Amino acid sequence: MTQPTLTRGEIDARITFHESDQIMEVSFAGLRIESTADINAFYDRIEERITASGEPLWFFLVNYSGTWIDSSAWIAHSRRGRALNQAHSMGSVRFDLTEETRARIERDAGTESFDPNLFATRDGALAHLRGLPSQRRKPVKTAASISRADLNWRIGFHPQEGIMEADFSNLSFENARDVNEVFNFIEDQIAATGRQWYFLVNYDGTRIQSPAWVQYARRGKNLNETWSLGSVRYAPGSETETDIRLRAQSQGFRPNIRNTREEALQRIEEMKAEQVEKVE
Repeated sequence: MTQPTLTRGEIDARITFHESDQIMEVSFAGLRIESTADINAFYDRIEERITASGEPLWFFLVNYSGTWIDSSAWIAHSRRGRALNQAHSMGSVRFDLTEETRARIERDAGTESFDPNLFATRDGALAHLRGLPSQRRKPVKTAASISRADLNWRIGFHPQEGIMEADFSNLSFENARDVNEVFNFIEDQIAATGRQWYFLVNYDGTRIQSPAWVQYARRGKNLNETWSLGSVRYAPGSETETDIRLRAQSQGFRPNIRNTREEALQRIEEMKAEQVEKVE
């Protein structure tokens, strides 16, 4: 698995919040990005910083001066950027683009229904953002859209096989409260058993919306580290499968995604055999 070359500190130095203008400035200036791992690490950290700011909505000011992004990483960059904008942007502008990057962004704008808002200078980009109306409102306590009653049938245990099965099919995690509702329930169920399990997770039709991803990644990692002997996911061609594969590159876990439940169960048997070999 390709590891990110950018450190957390290097990425943080490129993210600045201008609170008086409600602007988050991100600088890709001078970067040569050759892997999707670096793209995902960058966007993971942006999401974390926005969450830590306590404000979900910002104007985005993006510096592409002297940036080079390899074609193999461009799809991930476009996908993660689009998701970030949909979840957290009140308006985005980009400036100082190279001709190659400008052409790619304009091509995406023509096929993905967004206005690229390209500017030659930072001052021009700033002036545009400062003329846009803020969409922020007074904080509203977000209610969970998933109830515990809906979770009872989604979590099951197969003691003989040592498997905990979670059925997230057609479930939409809209926000962090949805994530906490689900993971609190799972943790309570597993803790009552007093043992670790292999995790089998059905992601068919699952949606993890952008405002939920930071908390989902954090709770999932903690759950696996505490209670999992190994996790396998199955999701036949879902959007969530693509997102999981992208984020796995920057968050240091093996996605273990299969197309069917039968294939996922087979992978768990392989994992069990690998554990026996390690012991021996």
